[in-house]
Amino acid sequence: MNKIKDIIRYRIVAGMGARQVARALGVSRTVVVKYVEAFHASGLELSGLESITDSALMEALNGATLPGKGTRYQQLDERLPAIVMELKKKKGMTLKLLWERYIEECPQGYQYSQFCLHLQNWRNAPEVCMHIDHKAGEEMFVDWAGDKLVVIDGNTGKEWALEQFVAILGASELTYVEVRESRKEGDWIRANEGAMWYWGGVSRALIPDCTKTAVTRVDPYEPGINPVFDDFAAHYGLVIVPARSRHPRDKALVENAVRLVYQRISVHLSGKTFYSLREVNESIRGLLEKHNNKHFQRLTFSRRMRIDTTTASPITSEGGKRKRK
Repeated sequence: MNKIKDIIRYRIVAGMGARQVARALGVSRTVVVKYVEAFHASGLELSGLESITDSALMEALNGATLPGKGTRYQQLDERLPAIVMELKKKKGMTLKLLWERYIEECPQGYQYSQFCLHLQNWRNAPEVCMHIDHKAGEEMFVDWAGDKLVVIDGNTGKEWALEQFVAILGASELTYVEVRESRKEGDWIRANEGAMWYWGGVSRALIPDCTKTAVTRVDPYEPGINPVFDDFAAHYGLVIVPARSRHPRDKALVENAVRLVYQRISVHLSGKTFYSLREVNESIRGLLEKHNNKHFQRLTFSRRMRIDTTTASPITSEGGKRKRK
């Protein structure tokens, strides 16, 4: 929300160009234009920008009638979440085909180029937690969180610092969290396995960060994979594709998941007393379910609901069928 206020300050108060604002804040130019237009149309005053609450600002901006966004735009806007879902859950689905379906339902709708532009603008909005770059069943992103979960060991009364493992599925963004006592090889393998048991399947590719328990040699073309981890992946029919060094977009999903884990799980358990690792993970599981069942902002479904409707043939969930010994 502060970024939206910054857009308004930089563009209107400081008089910076839309492209300059976009570069400064790390957003697209279309997002800058969108919020500046919405602010002008809302009737709000600059003098009240600092005092207005986040919820009141969003309500005013969302309710603003923007130029060129009448009934035709509303018809498309209502369909955008379903359009993105179709792209995710069906292999071979294209924007062209979805546009053809849209234009059949709305003959007076936008032409293909405008249709794609509005979809891209909608995806770029900072409060929309949705991506269409990942197909169902394809990718599982994994990493250790940067900060440990510090609780109290009920057996000793001392602080107990635990490593937080985070995994996320690319298409549904269904998230898994568990704590381990170390980042050693055995804990890493068990944590990855725990994630697959949690969502009941195995994706085609496993994408770790360059942690030493996963990657022994960082190379953009032929990374070295820890032999034990490689055997683990072979057992489950996984392909390991390490995130590339200095390519933040490769691991953006899991890094965002880590941030949400801090906000929705870690902060609620930090400093509490537990008598076993199992007890800590049971408490994590309860908070994790709330996170996965929470609706995305501006959308009418959750991560759990998305995986229930995101099917990748020939499997029955986002993960694949589990191989067993």
